[in-house]
Amino acid sequence: MAKIKAIRGMNDILPAQTPLWQYLEQNTRAVLSSYGYSEIRTPIVEQTELFCRSIGEVTDIVEKEMYTFDDRNGESLTLRPEGTASCVRACEEHGLIFNQVQRLWYTGPMFRYERPQKGRYRQFHQIGVETFGMAGPDIDTELLLLSARLWKALGISHAVTLQLNTLGSSEARAQYRDRLVAFLTEHRDQLDEDSLRRLSTNPLRILDSKNPQVQALLDSAPDFHACLDAESLAHFEQLKSNLDAAGIAYEVNPRLVRGLDYYGRTVFEWVTDKLGAQGTVCAGGRYDGLVEQLGGRPTPAVGFATGVERLILLLEAEACLPEHLKRATDVFISAQGDAAGRQAVLLAESLRDVLPWRVTLDCSGGSAKNKMKKAVNSGACVALLIGDAEMEQQVVALRPLRHSQDPQLVPFDQIAAVLTAATEYFEE
Repeated sequence: MAKIKAIRGMNDILPAQTPLWQYLEQNTRAVLSSYGYSEIRTPIVEQTELFCRSIGEVTDIVEKEMYTFDDRNGESLTLRPEGTASCVRACEEHGLIFNQVQRLWYTGPMFRYERPQKGRYRQFHQIGVETFGMAGPDIDTELLLLSARLWKALGISHAVTLQLNTLGSSEARAQYRDRLVAFLTEHRDQLDEDSLRRLSTNPLRILDSKNPQVQALLDSAPDFHACLDAESLAHFEQLKSNLDAAGIAYEVNPRLVRGLDYYGRTVFEWVTDKLGAQGTVCAGGRYDGLVEQLGGRPTPAVGFATGVERLILLLEAEACLPEHLKRATDVFISAQGDAAGRQAVLLAESLRDVLPWRVTLDCSGGSAKNKMKKAVNSGACVALLIGDAEMEQQVVALRPLRHSQDPQLVPFDQIAAVLTAATEYFEE
């Protein structure tokens, strides 16, 4: 009978990989907590209408990438392709944002039907941050400072660059859209198939084309910032001034747009040149009209999402995982004989009560030589061995595995104190 494999583009995260994920998650929680953000958890399945209304009917996500199906009652449901719409829906449904300020974050799997490639999968994971009720550039600044602090905590600040732009008001975007369409229509013969399709559906996305020929054509396109309204320009200038004062370096990219229809004014991306084509590791911006678009009252909002898989790839590329997280355990306990086995169980439990390190008990059989080999292969810093001779003396044989110290015999009732004092065993 043929073995069943995982669905293409939906990957298992194996034990050798999870320490890096946990390292990312723990640092993220710590940074977000330090800024006073609260976690929200939403379902992975929503009504299809939610994403059609928020993301936009003519976006690539809605047209080609959503996992949509009818349930047994004939209701159209969709696996969430992104988290912002779900967060807004939950906040509006539970009365969290009307005349209130909210700082929220979430993490979890998202789903898009795309051609799987490194850093882009059909089930992927995001960490999202959303804020509501704050209209000024200060909260835009806070999100960029928060993300910069996260990169510092993860050790990847040197590998990412901030790109910044403003999309202005909806009126300004409509005015520029007309100018851009008129210009591109005159040069249809220089557009690729994807740009021709977007010309009649979502022309601003052409600015983000990766085709060199299209990019060369756009050098002669109308200037987006020439169409911006004064209020949006003032907002953008204040944001840049705040970042300058905070020492956050950035590049203004006038062609930076976002792939979702709900963005306006501030948009940004943190990008890297360490991952090839998949260079965006975090992206977001302001979406002041989305709450009203989904049936709520007008509410200023700004947020971002970062792709976990791409961050993991970057952490791997930059070798950022601390050495102690690469090993599965710190203390490995092994016993030979029934009485020694019972003592080892009690010893392991007592050490877990008082030690900050991970303790693994060898529960398999084998010779003393094989057990020592397992201890070395476990990656532990210390092996504790108990056999008949140790039981007679009521001692444990303590063997450092990562340093050159000699083995020693330690009484059962002193082993916790010895390990607590001997921190050099656990240092890198």
